[in-house]
Amino acid sequence: MPSLPTRLAACLVGLSVAGCATRSGEVPPAAADPAEFARWDCTRLADESDAVQQRAAEVAYAVDEIAGRNIVALGVSVSIFWPALFALRPNGHEAQELAQLKGRYEALRTVTAERGCPTTMELSPERAATLPIAPGERLVYEERSSARGNSGEWSLQVMALRRDVFEFGVGEATPRRPWRQDRLGNIVAAPAGELQWQRLFRRDIALGDVLSGEIRISGDPYARALVRGQVVATGRQMIAGRAFDVAVVELFGDAENGEVSSRLEGAIVIDRVSGLLIRLDLSSATPGFRLERRLVRVQPARP
Repeated sequence: MPSLPTRLAACLVGLSVAGCATRSGEVPPAAADPAEFARWDCTRLADESDAVQQRAAEVAYAVDEIAGRNIVALGVSVSIFWPALFALRPNGHEAQELAQLKGRYEALRTVTAERGCPTTMELSPERAATLPIAPGERLVYEERSSARGNSGEWSLQVMALRRDVFEFGVGEATPRRPWRQDRLGNIVAAPAGELQWQRLFRRDIALGDVLSGEIRISGDPYARALVRGQVVATGRQMIAGRAFDVAVVELFGDAENGEVSSRLEGAIVIDRVSGLLIRLDLSSATPGFRLERRLVRVQPARP
């Protein structure tokens, strides 16, 4: 992700507004022509709408991180609250991009409404069929806290596959503890005590890409690791009897848990189509940030 200025400007530069915008409602979208999307079908319109919102969330999150506020008023999926983005007071470059994204989103909404496209967040059957997982299936991982530790099992059951988030249940107990990820592979909700990686993956990651994000222990405000990574391998692999389009990302950073901090390194492997975790290897002297987890089998849905 490109570096952002460290000082947020008071005015939204580059937008066609007079003076400074003091309220989010005063920030207009940059006009976009709905005619650009006139020949698009409903599936393509929905995909582009999701992509626009995802990019807007990425820009706003970066601006918010610089300000040190960490307000996730943007929601936990691609569905975001547009006025909250402009309330972040970005500088000229980010403000201009957000305004362009908002204008594009509104043009897409106009065409979607005129076309009578469904507004449901459920995946279409055609899109769901392209994924390597299906509702009801149980993904079983081998897990250990260190290379020499005893292994155990950790599992996810696929509960729902939506356009913005995929929902899973952790473990076998009923009710299952909720685990939610976006379609890029970022975890947006996890049970207390679980590691969750946030804002790490973006669209269309490729070999050599440099990524950045954070890993947290859910429910613990003092446990956080800022990480960077590089995509060191990509390609199709058969894992647990399924074909995945994987990306292997080497990770490094610093992990903190209260007053304890240490170096963190390791790797994470995800499926680029679904964002599904394939393997995670983390090593750190900081408590809570040492874990090995790999997918070993996929159990079919029960009739």
